[in-house]
Amino acid sequence: MAQRRHPVPVVPMVAMISRYRAARQWALERLSQRLGPLADCSTVQPFEASGYYDRQMGEALEKQFVRFQPLADPVELAEWKIWTNALEDEFAAGPARDLLPAGEPLPERPLNLDPGYVTEAKLVLATTKDRDHRIYLSRGIYAEVTLSYTGRRWHAHRWTYPDYRTDAAIEFVEACRQHLRENLPERLPGYRRPVLED
Repeated sequence: MAQRRHPVPVVPMVAMISRYRAARQWALERLSQRLGPLADCSTVQPFEASGYYDRQMGEALEKQFVRFQPLADPVELAEWKIWTNALEDEFAAGPARDLLPAGEPLPERPLNLDPGYVTEAKLVLATTKDRDHRIYLSRGIYAEVTLSYTGRRWHAHRWTYPDYRTDAAIEFVEACRQHLRENLPERLPGYRRPVLED
């Protein structure tokens, strides 16, 4: 019987959506407090989702991907999602009033945070919505393999949202993969992942 071993570490990442640069900057500071020093940010891209978020978040939305320096345990994904949901609520209830333009109607949801992680083979995102291709984690959180790495390139799936099919998204995820490959403890001579103990 094969031994159960601890999972290979992953690169934590978060997709931030907001029409406000100040909201994304506030989120970066809070995210770094938990996930560690920032390693890289993608360029800011216009976010177009067929009006899906317009009612809650307003128009002219922008999206940015960020990744963090320390590798992490993938078992934490559900907790990251619960925590980032709480950060969205915290920002809307307080800092948004001070940081966002005065005299402008405040959106119901001025900030959207979607955490996930990258392995050598996949991008996994957390979600609260169940679908046929999603796996339940815990506490109302599901996981989705959004992109897969096979044949030396990244591939989308039938469920992959358009904003994860863009060149910018693929370049960002590939940078995460390379960061992981350069920092995996498995690359050290003689290293073996420790066996899980009950």
